[in-house]
Amino acid sequence: MPIVRPAGTMSDPGPRGKFGDHGGRYVPESLVAACQEVEDAFRDAWSDPGFRGSLATLLAVHAGRPTALTPAWRLSAELGITLLLKREDLAHTGSHKINNVLGQALLATRMGRTRLLAETGAGQHGVATATAAALLGLSATVFMGERDVERQALNVFRMRVLGAEVVPVGTGSRTLKDATSEAMRHWVTCVDDAYYCMGSVVGPHPYPWMVREFQRVIGEEARGQCATELRTGVPDYVVACVGGGSNAAGTFAGFADTAAQFVGVEAAGGAGATEGRTGVLHGFRSRFLQDDDGQITEAESIAAGLDYPGVGPEHAYLRDLGRARYVTVTDAEVVDAALRLARTEGILPALESAHAVAWVIRAAESGELPPGATVLLTLSGRGDKDTATLMELV
Repeated sequence: MPIVRPAGTMSDPGPRGKFGDHGGRYVPESLVAACQEVEDAFRDAWSDPGFRGSLATLLAVHAGRPTALTPAWRLSAELGITLLLKREDLAHTGSHKINNVLGQALLATRMGRTRLLAETGAGQHGVATATAAALLGLSATVFMGERDVERQALNVFRMRVLGAEVVPVGTGSRTLKDATSEAMRHWVTCVDDAYYCMGSVVGPHPYPWMVREFQRVIGEEARGQCATELRTGVPDYVVACVGGGSNAAGTFAGFADTAAQFVGVEAAGGAGATEGRTGVLHGFRSRFLQDDDGQITEAESIAAGLDYPGVGPEHAYLRDLGRARYVTVTDAEVVDAALRLARTEGILPALESAHAVAWVIRAAESGELPPGATVLLTLSGRGDKDTATLMELV
C-alpha cells in the first residue's frame, strides 16, 4: 500500500485542534478559558526566538541533548537487519519525558504560574515534572494511581526527594487513566495559579499538538543522525512504543515527509489504536478501548506507562490515513525483548521501550521485516525503574 502523506501531516492542527475527526477540546466550561490561555501562550512562545533559545539551552546543558544514535551491532547481526537506537534513555531523568516537561515548565513561568500539576503512570513524567519544578523554583503535585505507586516505588521516592507532592489515586483501576482524571479534576479548582503539565500527546487542545512539538526534537535529531549513519539517509522503518504516544509522535514528526514506514507498538492489553473505537475521554476525541455500551474499559500492561485505554488523537489520525501502522506485543514478548537487548547490547530498556524492541525481533525473525532493512527505534527510557518487576519474573 502506498504511503499517504497529505499536505500538513504532523503540522499545526489549527484553532480547533483537530486531526481529521480526532482531537478537539471536550472539557467542562470551567476549563475552556484555561485551555485557550495555554494555547495562546504556547503560540506566542513558540514564535519567540528567545523562548526557543532558552529551551534549547536547557535541553543541552540540563537534559544532555543531543542524545546518541547507537547501532545495535550484535542484535542487528542476529536479526539480519540494521537496527539503530535513538537513546532517549540517556537523557536526564532517564527518559524522553524531560523534553516536553522543560518546555511546559518554561511556558508555565512565562504565564506567571507557580505550581505544576501532572499525572504519571510509570513515574517518568512525574520525575521529569519534579525535576523541572526544582530547577525553575516551582512547586509540583503529581497524581499517580495506587497500583503504579506500588510497582514504581523507586520513581515515587525520586519525586519526593525532588520536593514534589505525590498524590495516590485509589479510584477505578488505580492506574494512569484514573491519575489523569484526578489531575484534571484538581486543575479545575486552581487554574489561576497552577499549570497542568500533560505528559503525553493526549488531553484537550492544545496539549496533543504542543507536546508533539516539544518532543519533535527526538525526530529532528534522529533525522540528522540517520543522514550521517545510513547510506540511504533515511531508515526504512521508524518504530516506537505507544501508550498515549509522545515519544512516537516526536520521532515520527522528524520523518513525516519521508518514505519511512511508521510502526507504533502497543501493549496487547492497552491497544487503543489497534483495537479501540472512537470515543471521548480526558477532553479529546480518539480511539479508546470500550465495551458495547460505549463505556471505557480498563487497559492492562506490564509497563505502567502503556497502561492507558486510548491513544493520542494524532496517532488515531495517522492510523486512519494509513501513514502509520499500529501493532501489539504481549507481556511475555516484552520481557524476553528486554533481556535480549540487555544481553546483546548491554542496554536494559524500560519495559515501555521493550515493546518496540519486541516487535522488531518478531518481525525480523518472521520475515515481516525484509533482510537488510534499516530500522530506527526510539528507546524512550531506561529500565532501572522496572528492575523490581523483572526480578519477580526472571
